[in-house]
Amino acid sequence: MRSNDVVVIGAGAAGLMCALTAAARGRQVLLIDHSNKAGKKILMSGGGRCNFTNVYTEPANFFSQNPHFCKSALARYSPWDFIAMVSKHAVPYHEKKLGQLFCDNKSRDIRDMLLEECEQVGVELRLDTSVRRIEKTDAGYALSTDLGPVTSQSVVVATGGLSIPTLGATGFGYEIARQFGHDVVPTRAGLVPFIITDQLKDMCNELSGTSVDCIVSCDRQSFRENILFTHRGLSGPAILQISSFWRLGDVVEINMLPDHDPSEWLQGQQAERPNSDLKTVLGQVFTKKMATLLTDHWFAAKPMKQYGPAELRGIAATLGAWQVVPAGTEGYRTAEVTLGGVDTREVSSKTMESLRSPGLYFIGEVLDVTGHLGGFNFQWAWASGYAAAQFV
Repeated sequence: MRSNDVVVIGAGAAGLMCALTAAARGRQVLLIDHSNKAGKKILMSGGGRCNFTNVYTEPANFFSQNPHFCKSALARYSPWDFIAMVSKHAVPYHEKKLGQLFCDNKSRDIRDMLLEECEQVGVELRLDTSVRRIEKTDAGYALSTDLGPVTSQSVVVATGGLSIPTLGATGFGYEIARQFGHDVVPTRAGLVPFIITDQLKDMCNELSGTSVDCIVSCDRQSFRENILFTHRGLSGPAILQISSFWRLGDVVEINMLPDHDPSEWLQGQQAERPNSDLKTVLGQVFTKKMATLLTDHWFAAKPMKQYGPAELRGIAATLGAWQVVPAGTEGYRTAEVTLGGVDTREVSSKTMESLRSPGLYFIGEVLDVTGHLGGFNFQWAWASGYAAAQFV
C-alpha cells in the first residue's frame, strides 16, 4: 500500500503547477496521468509556441455561472509570478499582441520548466497510470490505480475538460465530482471554429486560408481580431472568441470594415473614383480574390457611379453587419477549451477544496471557469493550481 500526502490526478498545466508548489511546501506528492506524456496540451498550444499567460489578465476575461469565483486565485498568483519562473529558467519569450506572451522557441520550454521544478522538489510523476476507483476514508482517500492501492490525505482533480480527445481528454473529472455529490454545469466546446453549410459554404471554401480584420458580435459580446475562412466555414481568433458565447441558431454579426463607417466610406469612394468597379474599390481593404468573390456573390458588379443611394446603403449594411448563422461548431475535436464543468458554488474559491468532501480539490479546466483566447486559460491553470497547493 502506497501512502502519500497528496495525489494529483492529471499532469497538465494545472496539475504540474499544483504538484510542484505543494511539494515545495514539504508535502509528499504523487502526480499521475493516464497519458504517456506530461503536458500534452502545453506542447500543442499556441501553434507550438505556448501562449503561456496574458499580462492583462483580470476576472473580466473569464466566464462562469459563478463569475466571482476566479477572483481570489487570480489575485494571489498573477501573470508576473509565472513570468518570474519563466525568467528564472531563462526561457526566452515575447509579447505577440494584446498582452499575449509566447515562447520564442517551442512550447516544450514551458513543459520542461515545470517538469524540472517538479523534479527539484521531489514530485513523483507516474505516467501511463490510470485511477480505477476513489473512496473516502477516515484518513483521507483510497485510490485503486495501475500502481496498486494508494492512500492520500488529499486528492486534487486536474483532469481538464473534453477538448481535443486525441490528446487524451476524458470526462473522468466530472465523474469524480458527481461521485462526491457535486453538480456539473453542462459542458460544450469553446474557442472553436464554426461550420457553415448553407449557400455561404462555397464562398468560404473558395476563400479558404484568407484572413481579414473584423469585429465579430453575438449575444451582446464583441471582439476585434482576424477571422479566417476555411474549407469548413469560419475560424480565426475573433471567431474562436465569439464561439464561447454562441448558441445553436444564434446570428453572428461580422463587421468587415472596422476602420470605416461603411456608408460614408462607400459614398466617399463613389465621389473620388466614380469609374472604378466595386471590386477594385473593395480591393483596397481586402485581398483581390476576396474583393472579387464578395462582389460576385453579393453585389451587382459595376462601376461605382452606377450605384444608387439605396444600393450603396445595402452594400454598406452587408459589409458592416454581415449576418451569419453557423450550422454548428467543429466540436471538441478542435476546441481549445471546454465550457461548463464542476459547479464552482460547491468549491472554495480560496482553497479550491470541495465543500462537499473535505480533502478533495478541483483545479484548472475541470471547473466551470473558462477564459478568453490569449493566454488566460493557462493563467487560470497556474493560479488555481497554486491556490490549491497552499492547502492540500
